[in-house]
Amino acid sequence: MLGPGGQPLASFGDRLLAYLIDTAMTTAALLLLFMPIFLILMVRILSVELETNPDGTVADPGALITEIMLPMLLLQGALLVVMFGFYWLYHVEYLKRTGQTFGKRVMKLRVVPLDPTRTLDRRMAGKRYLVEFVGGSLVPFGSYLDGLWQLWDKPWQQCLHDKFAETVVVKVSR
Repeated sequence: MLGPGGQPLASFGDRLLAYLIDTAMTTAALLLLFMPIFLILMVRILSVELETNPDGTVADPGALITEIMLPMLLLQGALLVVMFGFYWLYHVEYLKRTGQTFGKRVMKLRVVPLDPTRTLDRRMAGKRYLVEFVGGSLVPFGSYLDGLWQLWDKPWQQCLHDKFAETVVVKVSR
């Protein structure tokens, strides 16, 4: 099948492989970024010595919260913000430049507007990101429904994030 601009539509398998490549790339980058932070936190937590009563209970339960739980929760919240920011840079800013992420480039795919007279912009890429990653994270089974939607969508084989952003994924020669 051909897309609105006359290019062949990307297959489910090609899109899935591109997604897996992008996921591996971003996960590796975030692991490299977060691992030292988690190691520092673990060393800090393991160095905390909580006083215990003779019966083995913690003498000051407030210290457990302030010394261990609160730093962990604050770190997780900060890392969540960093992660979504990193994904925004990769899946919006990087995508809007050429219509390709690294995984899409490897699989020779490109995101293009449904209207062939328009160019992919930050608004379209941002909408794709919000539905695919934020919506897919908040709605139970939302990411599965989003990704599988292309299997029965006609005529453009769009995922839900493509429909929302008015984009389509096509196969390109480079």
